Amino acid sequence: MNPEWDQLELDSALINTLLDAGLMKPTKIQQEVIPLTLDARDVLAASPTGTGKTLAFLLPAIQHLIDYPRRSPGSARVLVLAPTRELAEQIGRQSEILCAAVGLTSLTVTGGVNFGSHTGAFKENLDIVIATPGRLLDYLGDEKFSAEALEILVLDEADRMLDMGFRQPVEQIINEAMNLRQRLLFSATADHHTLATFSKQVLAKPEFINVEPPRREKGKIHQWVHIADDAEHKQALLKHLLGDFNGRVLVFVRKRERAHELAEALQRMGYGAVAMEGGLPQDERQKRLKSFSDVRQRILVATDVAARGLDIPDVELVVNYDLPRKGDTFLHRIGRTGRAGKTGTAIALVEAHDAENLGRIERYLTERLERRFIPELRPKFKFPEPHKKSKSKKKKKALKGSKSSSPKGTKQKGARPNMSTVKGKQKVDPIKKRSS
Repeated sequence: MNPEWDQLELDSALINTLLDAGLMKPTKIQQEVIPLTLDARDVLAASPTGTGKTLAFLLPAIQHLIDYPRRSPGSARVLVLAPTRELAEQIGRQSEILCAAVGLTSLTVTGGVNFGSHTGAFKENLDIVIATPGRLLDYLGDEKFSAEALEILVLDEADRMLDMGFRQPVEQIINEAMNLRQRLLFSATADHHTLATFSKQVLAKPEFINVEPPRREKGKIHQWVHIADDAEHKQALLKHLLGDFNGRVLVFVRKRERAHELAEALQRMGYGAVAMEGGLPQDERQKRLKSFSDVRQRILVATDVAARGLDIPDVELVVNYDLPRKGDTFLHRIGRTGRAGKTGTAIALVEAHDAENLGRIERYLTERLERRFIPELRPKFKFPEPHKKSKSKKKKKALKGSKSSSPKGTKQKGARPNMSTVKGKQKVDPIKKRSS
């Protein structure tokens, strides 16, 4: 056996499956989360992408099913919700492999397929369901799926789920699951205000885990910015960059139409490129993602549907062709490279109208991204660098704020809970061990 995995008290069949897959030791997030989860605690866990969060919740959930077997066939006892079809399917594949090793069943339920296609599976014995919230809610409303037997609920990429407007469906599913014993929320970032508020509503005295992975799990991402005068200049910059990299390239754009237009432009240049966006039929999205994973097409032009949770191996370069408006979205995009201890490169192509977004991203990252220039493609126009407030302005603002400040001892409204300063494991409230 393996001493690192043995310490987590997992079933030998699960450990052997992990070892066969080349996973010789648990990652930091797995070491932190699995013991707490097996101890029946609610958990809110944050860890960067590519650090093993999926196994951090699947392994203890499956171990619970092994330790407390059901007496008779029935509906699912574990539910994992994911914001996108691709992420749900990725989790589902891992779940099916682990469940097969210990004689359990797993079902993945997403949109993009005919409604009712999962009805037959719901009638059979089920242990774990991985689903997107919208489609599962449809089955709940049609009484095809029952949440009464659910004991464990996992929300993966919970911050993204809230950003996508899934809060109400998730709350409705939770209300339907009357016998839940444990709730686990996972996120790639720890400073999401809405998630902090939501977790207080759905978790019972949770353990907050914010893990920075050790050096062996952290890849290094080389980042810089190229300034572009206009759309034509930006496309010329991209073409030049593609000549410098031979591996998989993931290009992020903001809109569906842009994804298709840019993929077609790259194809005309002779590159193997496909577009990936949420409006495509599910089977087509799977086909294009597989062609990129198999390097039949080495360039994937994608909207943010591909920015979260997808484990695409060995992406050499991430290009932010269109800058996102939010810093956390930028961070998740570039997190598609430099995974599992490998190095990667992330380059942003920035036009003048994106100066404000660039400033917002740099403030989020707390660093100024390096500006680089290609001699034959230097910009002709001056870029409006994000300006910083002068010290005198800051001082005046501080003095002005002090005049209207609240009386001493009065709590200011709107203060954001800050979880990002937590490193490692922090117990919010001492709680007693739950009975199983």
